[in-house]
Amino acid sequence: MGDALTTPPGFPEISMSSSDTAYNKTGQWRVMRPAIDAAQCSRCGVCWKFCPDAAIAFDGGAPRIDYEYCKGCGICAEECPRKCISFELEEK
Repeated sequence: MGDALTTPPGFPEISMSSSDTAYNKTGQWRVMRPAIDAAQCSRCGVCWKFCPDAAIAFDGGAPRIDYEYCKGCGICAEECPRKCISFELEEK
């Protein structure tokens, strides 16, 4: 996913160096896999803001998760004001 650092509407653009987490695939660490309920999502950008791995991008205004970088920490779900991010067991 080439645009893993795309920011949500209203947030400033960011850039990261090659030593940042966004360039180190961490998805293989994941035990639980997040899913966003698009119908409940308000597209506020809180999940994007708190994701420590820059694994959430906005595609056409809607958030999407880059599973190559998401390690399933659950911070996005914890911080989501609408609680529209759920987790399921990762199938390997």
